[in-house]
Amino acid sequence: MDDEAFPSADEAAWRTLVERSLKGRSFETLSTRAADGFVYGPLYPRMAEASPLAHCSDGPWIIHQRVDDPDAERAGRQARTDLEGGAGALSLCFAGSLAARGFGLSPDADTVAKALEGVALDLVTLRLEPCRDTEAAAEAIAKLVEARGQALPNLAIDLCHDPLGVAAFTGHLSGDGASVRSAAAQHFRRWREIGFSGRLAEADARIFHDAGATAGQELGAVLAAAVEHLRSGEAAGWSVAEAAAAIGFTLSVDQTQFEQIAKLRALRLLWARVLEACGEARPAPARIHAETSFRMMAAMDPHTNVLRATIAAFSAGAAGADSLTVLPHTLALGLADPAARRLARNVQVILQEETGLARVLDPAAGSGAIETLTELTAEVAWSEFQKIEAEGGLAASLVSGALQSRIADARLAAEHRLEAGQPPIVGTNLYPPKDERSHPLLEAEPVVETTTGGGGVSLEPLRPCRLAASLETAR
Repeated sequence: MDDEAFPSADEAAWRTLVERSLKGRSFETLSTRAADGFVYGPLYPRMAEASPLAHCSDGPWIIHQRVDDPDAERAGRQARTDLEGGAGALSLCFAGSLAARGFGLSPDADTVAKALEGVALDLVTLRLEPCRDTEAAAEAIAKLVEARGQALPNLAIDLCHDPLGVAAFTGHLSGDGASVRSAAAQHFRRWREIGFSGRLAEADARIFHDAGATAGQELGAVLAAAVEHLRSGEAAGWSVAEAAAAIGFTLSVDQTQFEQIAKLRALRLLWARVLEACGEARPAPARIHAETSFRMMAAMDPHTNVLRATIAAFSAGAAGADSLTVLPHTLALGLADPAARRLARNVQVILQEETGLARVLDPAAGSGAIETLTELTAEVAWSEFQKIEAEGGLAASLVSGALQSRIADARLAAEHRLEAGQPPIVGTNLYPPKDERSHPLLEAEPVVETTTGGGGVSLEPLRPCRLAASLETAR
């Protein structure tokens, strides 16, 4: 290649051109202030000494599709279509859970069997989204597997038990932190004895993200949840390595591309640090499932959600997520129809098959901007984690309302920024449509959440929000 055709340019030359285009504005106006308070700039040198972060596998991420239709037979038809269209996994969303978004399956054996009719369990990954009835859902799966003459240890099934995340959503904790750990330990031992070989516990950040948490708060809370699972594993008689192998992570990913790549990468650093502090010299990498953000979705002009979901999915892929769910673009309006489900699935298929995104291990490694953002995010998250631990752990922090208060402050600050037009949301406060048209949805009655009776502890629930909702209401 002719070097004279492409002359090299140093940072000084770049700054000269930029300052000329700024027309009197300071160079600092190009910097960005994250919701966590730190500031990052527009240009960083390459970090040649940085190494790619370890992942659970070197292959492409697993494409998940939601099974959330209360009509189990219709849900089964959708699931088979999704698997034939490129998905490799199904996420079972049970009624009354955060993941179901107002719909969802019943966790009984008959419903689960109908929803998975015709699905070759030995060829797919199953994920039971965190819910209040994990035990019932696990029994339903075990009964189905037995009826088909298959062996649980040979199947990829993640149970995703997350009692503290469910408590934060429902506002009810069945006992104090010690009793919750003891109950989880009993579940873990039993599920392993039955033959479930996948992840038994999940540290799910979606409830914190959806309620308005910053990236640092989200990671701090999910790290505290994972540490509680480690303690439950210890109570079950497991080693740190055995307990860590039973834990998965779920993160929401929104349209802030660079910050989201950094967030997922920061979680890998944070989890490795926790395991090293527990005595693991060579900790296994975190197993991260990502889902496109619900709070970023607009109900007005919902096709703009496709653009946001594409950016979020790219961010998750570039950050090395092990699996990914893309929410259908009409989910803020109701239960998605087949066309919306197909779009959600094909976003991932295109990113994998046509862009080759999954062929590179940690493509962000060495990027000065991403590496810096990763470190800054990890520092803020570690500080939040230490606050939660100083408050007595995640259960105690939730019962006292301390974590909810900090998240409420972050949500209020985000709402104020939106009212001022930052960030601009296409279709809502930027280029809103003159006339809103109807969008096809499946007919289904929303599932009403019932209040848990009996003993336990009541706490302030974290309610999911869509940050664009207040702007839509104002219009």
